[in-house]
Amino acid sequence: MMRILAFLEFILFYVKEIFVSNIRVAYDVLTPTHQMTPAIIALDVSTYTDSQISMMANFITMTPGTLGLTVSEDHNKLYIHAMYLDDSPEVVAEQLLNDYGKRVKRVL
Repeated sequence: MMRILAFLEFILFYVKEIFVSNIRVAYDVLTPTHQMTPAIIALDVSTYTDSQISMMANFITMTPGTLGLTVSEDHNKLYIHAMYLDDSPEVVAEQLLNDYGKRVKRVL
């Protein structure tokens, strides 16, 4: 029962993320000035299983403005490209792990 609730919570979170990301990317594309500050960020996924890393990378990639690039050979780092770096790479990495990582762990 807890996994079902965690899955439903993840779906609601993800729908919100897609909506907000779509609005941000569309606004940036449609306005004459661009607000992009792209960066490549390394997420510490050393405590995640391969299926959790895969699920997290896929959901991050499907969110507009972010793209999963690769996983390190030792499976400790997930590298992603973000179009909008609103804070330091470490802070953004921590936010992604808190937003996506914790939810993925609860579902799987």
